[in-house]
Amino acid sequence: MTTNNDGLIEGVFSIERSGKIGTGTTARRVKQTAVYYAKQTDEKTVQLQLLNPQNVPIGEPEEIDRDTLLADYLPMPQLFKEVMANLRAMQKSIARGDKFRKRGETFTAEYEYANALNLDEQNVRANFGIGLCLLARDETDKAKEVFDRIVKIDSAFEDEHKHLFNEYGIQLRKKKLYDQSVDYYERALELTKNDENLWYNLARALFDHEEFSKAAEAATQCLAIAPDHPEGKKLLNYLTKKGLV
Repeated sequence: MTTNNDGLIEGVFSIERSGKIGTGTTARRVKQTAVYYAKQTDEKTVQLQLLNPQNVPIGEPEEIDRDTLLADYLPMPQLFKEVMANLRAMQKSIARGDKFRKRGETFTAEYEYANALNLDEQNVRANFGIGLCLLARDETDKAKEVFDRIVKIDSAFEDEHKHLFNEYGIQLRKKKLYDQSVDYYERALELTKNDENLWYNLARALFDHEEFSKAAEAATQCLAIAPDHPEGKKLLNYLTKKGLV
């Protein structure tokens, strides 16, 4: 455990919890140890992230108060350096992957993203990066496998990943992976219903798939949120004028 100049805690902590496994006569209680990366964000609040078997923080942080951390959790200073080293290694691999992908060196980029995924298979940037590399090389079967992984990660559709999220959706459509493109935007809309651009992108994907009535419905939803959305208006007008709906 360390503290910064403001006296805020950062470190690795564990807690032992008991749980029940099995049912009926075979049921028994067992004790399990969970290990977390902890970072204090203000005077009272600490964010916890579970460590995976590679000792990398994963998943959405949960918040507890500082007193609970100090009372109920056991500090594990021997793990802190390893966790921070793993985080830095993963971030460097992703940064190198991004650099090579932008240069068009997709095989080298894929290698770097794969190194990051060896540490955290749910890392959003690495999954998007490797998916974009595969799409760029028209390796659609492998790209579909990565797609199946991405759509299960809720954080892939958050604002902080908006740029990669949009780029990936566009590439799915350009590569004529229409089913995946539609599934992708529908999954995003499960998490964010009031985004007019997501509705428009879904409408475009449905249009390319020649599901014109559904495309019109999605475009209508887009315009219900943003009545002046230029692309949404253009698409709906086109569908109407051509008698496709």
